[in-house]
Amino acid sequence: MGFDKSKVMRAAEKHLAQGKIPSAIKEYQQIVQFEPDDFSALNMLGDLFARTNQQEEAIKCFTRVAEHYREEGFALKAIAMFKKINRLKPGSVEIAAKLAPLYEVQGLIVDARTQYLLVADAYKRGGQAAKALEVLRKIADLDPNNTDIRLKLAEGYERENFRNDAAEAFSHAGAQFYARAAYEQALDAYTRALNIIPYDHTALSGLTSTHIALGMADEAAEILESAVSVQPDDTELLSLLAHAYVEAEDTSAAERATARLVEREPSSYMRFVEVVRLYLKADDQDSALRLLTSNVEQMLSGNQEETLAEVLNEILARNPEQMDALRLLVRLHTWQHDDEKLRGALDRLAEAAETAGLEDEERQALGQLVRLAPDETRYRERLEQLGGASEELESEEAYAAGIIEEEEVPTFESFISMNEEAAAETTGAESAQFEWNAATPQPAAADPSASFADLNDDDWATEGSAAGEADSPAPTSFQEFDFNETASEQPAVETAAPPVEPAVTAERRDAMLRQELESVDFYLAQGYADIALDTLNMLERQFGTHADIDTRRRKLGQASEVSTDAASPVVAPDASAVEATDLSDSGAVQEAPTEAKPSAPAPEEVAATPAPSRPSLDPGLAAIFDEFRTAVEEDDEMLSDGDYETHYNLGLAYKEMDLVEEAVEEFQTAASLVAPQDGTPRYLQCCNLLGHCFMQKGMPRLSVMWFKRGLEAPGHTEDEYQALRYELGTAYEKMGDLDTALDVFSEVYGVNVSYRGVADKLRELQSQKAAK
Repeated sequence: MGFDKSKVMRAAEKHLAQGKIPSAIKEYQQIVQFEPDDFSALNMLGDLFARTNQQEEAIKCFTRVAEHYREEGFALKAIAMFKKINRLKPGSVEIAAKLAPLYEVQGLIVDARTQYLLVADAYKRGGQAAKALEVLRKIADLDPNNTDIRLKLAEGYERENFRNDAAEAFSHAGAQFYARAAYEQALDAYTRALNIIPYDHTALSGLTSTHIALGMADEAAEILESAVSVQPDDTELLSLLAHAYVEAEDTSAAERATARLVEREPSSYMRFVEVVRLYLKADDQDSALRLLTSNVEQMLSGNQEETLAEVLNEILARNPEQMDALRLLVRLHTWQHDDEKLRGALDRLAEAAETAGLEDEERQALGQLVRLAPDETRYRERLEQLGGASEELESEEAYAAGIIEEEEVPTFESFISMNEEAAAETTGAESAQFEWNAATPQPAAADPSASFADLNDDDWATEGSAAGEADSPAPTSFQEFDFNETASEQPAVETAAPPVEPAVTAERRDAMLRQELESVDFYLAQGYADIALDTLNMLERQFGTHADIDTRRRKLGQASEVSTDAASPVVAPDASAVEATDLSDSGAVQEAPTEAKPSAPAPEEVAATPAPSRPSLDPGLAAIFDEFRTAVEEDDEMLSDGDYETHYNLGLAYKEMDLVEEAVEEFQTAASLVAPQDGTPRYLQCCNLLGHCFMQKGMPRLSVMWFKRGLEAPGHTEDEYQALRYELGTAYEKMGDLDTALDVFSEVYGVNVSYRGVADKLRELQSQKAAK
């Protein structure tokens, strides 16, 4: 015969009506046995076990229900069920460990702290400092802005020699002090972190920012210099050092530190712009332009044209005829292929050259302007006044059309080895030369004081090629200068020398090929195989097949094989370095301290099984725990815990689980968070539910108070007021105040004679009154 749930349920209700609770338990056990997912029946079975003082059985039932609600995401109902268990088993560490994260998720910070403190106290009594500190960190995380709690936590970690966690906690406190502009306290916190871990990046970064905020950037730089001397290859420390010197407005030191950073991390080349601006602030335009010139190609290849233009315009705003800045502006617009802006820059350069009496430079600019604007007669007329353009203009145009236009845009990596520069700093009477090394020998950076021709001449004329062509005369004609080329140092131009007409000879093509092949060698040495391949393809298109190109292709294939074979295996992190916290399967993801700590029993075992080697905590650490608890309790008095919805819904969950006392507390809290006249039904709902809860507790006088408060709240519908009047009349009836009850029910009757059988209720009360 199958299981008839309805029949069993009727039998259970019959037994309950007769007060036969053991018999009712048997019926509910049948229901739970055949339908284990009937959690309402399971909850009822737990209530019956509790009524017959079978607490362990009741706890088992309630725990199954609570875990079901928690796993399904019904946090408020789970809280209510765990509270029922807590009534049967007060002070349970296991239940506290499960309640704490549930309260935390709901934003009930004060309640979460209370439960976490119970767990921490259990670990404290068991002498398990690591576990106790871990729980204290969870408490501190509930209110990240509370620096007092965070400092106590840090001191606890420090006392137990959990260095990483202590430094992290001190740095966290320092960050909060800094955010509140409490810089002296921030310095103290960061310093304590650095005393534990001397070169901790987070602490050093915070310390640097704090020193800068106090106007003591030079002190931060001194501390960072000490750190860098121990860890010279740490790019993060070098970055902080460069920033500190910039903030201290120490130009030479800022340039030196930035150069060291870029040497180890070439992608940080834009940090030089900060130093350039610092030089401009110090009105040292020559140094600013020197540094800007040495980095112009990286900026162009890195798509930083806007920043470059901004800095150049700032320089030219101070000195509109600054020749070096105008040369760089011409280089910028040449790179951008913006003929209109290039024409404007060349026009300004020609005018500045005329003012400065630099005829050769003016002639070169005018020659380029004639090419850009052939219909503009004033350029040609002025050029003729200067002696006219040489015949090299046509050969240059032919060369540009045949070769230069085929060149691909240089990549960033191709400029790494071309623009690094030795920075020198003089201290006292001694001069110390600082050099930063690259993988390959570097040509000297372009000198901003060089002529316009120097800046735009072909950069193939390096030391190696110059040696091969020592007999070639220095170019002086404008046609020899190409604005698309990288700036490099050239011999000084002698304005009095007669123009010499060069030709695009085979020797020059060979020199250009040699230069490009040197670039390929650099790419191969640095591991830039893809760039090397692209460059070889480009060279083959320009120069045709060549034995040297084929040789590089073979090297490229070998380099790829070696690179593949030499790949280092990925080493998985050591899992033993981190221990996860388990608060009795609370369901929340817990973060463990960063250092491995001794394992500890689950919270429910703490009180019963203390660590045999340490039955109690070190007195100093115990004092820190007490101070921590005091700080938490003081903070709880000021902390707002949860919102209306959280407390109201939790009250409903408690009421559903017959936890009337807890429900009253939540409804009272919810009512205190809203106003009677806020235009919402929230206050009225709390008044109604509080009235019902007090009726359920057998306290009708308090019910009367809350029902009256609800009736006094303005702005609600007549139906809502009518319901409250009826409940108010019922409360007076329970109090035995029949006269007032008759008055209230009469008012209900006057509004709606058929409302909830009010006519019968009046006759019943009148009969009771007459019987008295």
